[in-house]
Amino acid sequence: MPPRLVAFDLDDTLAPSKSAIDPRIGALLIALAEHVEVAIISGGQLAQFTAQVVDLLPDASAEVRARMHLLPTCGTQYYRLSPDGIVTVYARSLTDDQKTRALNAVEGEARRLGLWEAETWGDILEDRGSQITFSALGQRAPVDAKSAWDPSGAKKNSLRAAVAGLLPDLEVRSGGSTSVDITERGIDKAYGMRKLAEQTGIPLDDMLFVGDRLDPDGNDYPVLAMGVSCHAVGGWEDTVAYLEALIPTLPARV
Repeated sequence: MPPRLVAFDLDDTLAPSKSAIDPRIGALLIALAEHVEVAIISGGQLAQFTAQVVDLLPDASAEVRARMHLLPTCGTQYYRLSPDGIVTVYARSLTDDQKTRALNAVEGEARRLGLWEAETWGDILEDRGSQITFSALGQRAPVDAKSAWDPSGAKKNSLRAAVAGLLPDLEVRSGGSTSVDITERGIDKAYGMRKLAEQTGIPLDDMLFVGDRLDPDGNDYPVLAMGVSCHAVGGWEDTVAYLEALIPTLPARV
């Protein structure tokens, strides 16, 4: 059966890390929304979604744009598009105590492991409300620098494990190519998919997820592990090819 909702990771699935979508992706997302609900789930914050995707979408009817679902910080925040702009459905937040402990733990362990870089592109630590994010090279680091910093993922995984040992009540997971994300316990992309099902009324069995990190160490893996149908891509170009093949097979929206 064709999916009723297609959800996407953002970085390295719809666009290079922290970069704007290609016009082809924008056009395909709108074309897809003419048939099914479309969601984006990422560890990034809303401002990242807006700059990378929403502001670059081509014109579409209010009905089509209303089928776009935005779930920053893995679904601890949920937004919809409307003629008046982005509308908040809900937004959770860590407590001040959780934020303080998370910030102290990740900075302390990064320094101890020799992973606290002196020269960066922007802040290393970011409070995203419902998530604390460590970005080894800063929030605005270029893609080539991030790719070269930890190509095997060993640095990021060692930091994640060290911080997780200090924060047993919180969730610590690998994020993007140089990032570690800290949220409430049990918050990952599977959480976001369950929230999608709750908000839309569409069963998980009728959803499809597209992501670049569906391997067991990847931040998309929880979606695969929960049994949702998934399609793996190696970059946004793969997503273009996949959507160009998928969209013509979808039935017209009734």
